[in-house]
Amino acid sequence: MSMSTIPGPSPAVDFTSANEGFQSWLASVRALEKSHLVWLSLFAGLLLTLIGVRFFIVPQDAAHTFGLAPQIIGNEMHQVIAVRDLWLGLLAVAFAAMREWRALALWLILGAGVCFVDAAIVANTTAKVWAMAFHVGSGVFCWKVGIACWRFGKKMAA
Repeated sequence: MSMSTIPGPSPAVDFTSANEGFQSWLASVRALEKSHLVWLSLFAGLLLTLIGVRFFIVPQDAAHTFGLAPQIIGNEMHQVIAVRDLWLGLLAVAFAAMREWRALALWLILGAGVCFVDAAIVANTTAKVWAMAFHVGSGVFCWKVGIACWRFGKKMAA
């Protein structure tokens, strides 16, 4: 073989269009994944909401469906409340630690509504003034801090 027939370096291969195609495909996969996460999260939230509504409308049937005794025998209702309070409390801690201000704001503002409803339930059952004051005070606190978090979150997003 003569030196003149040895091939030299190959011309550079342009992978730009392949890379753009891959990036486009990857973006569509991520959008689909995000869409699935949104729909699955909406499903979970709406299901929990419906369960809560059912416990308000037909509490005995709902309790039966979820395996609670027809009449409170022991501490099962207190344990159910405790688990939910732990879950929601840790969720608020996580939102604050991750600086998710708008999520924390919604948690607090919706929580304010729960506090006011709790106060009304206490007023219609035991009417203990200190318990009603605690719930109303907690509602006002949650509302004010929630509004402040919402405003701060809007500033951070801008």
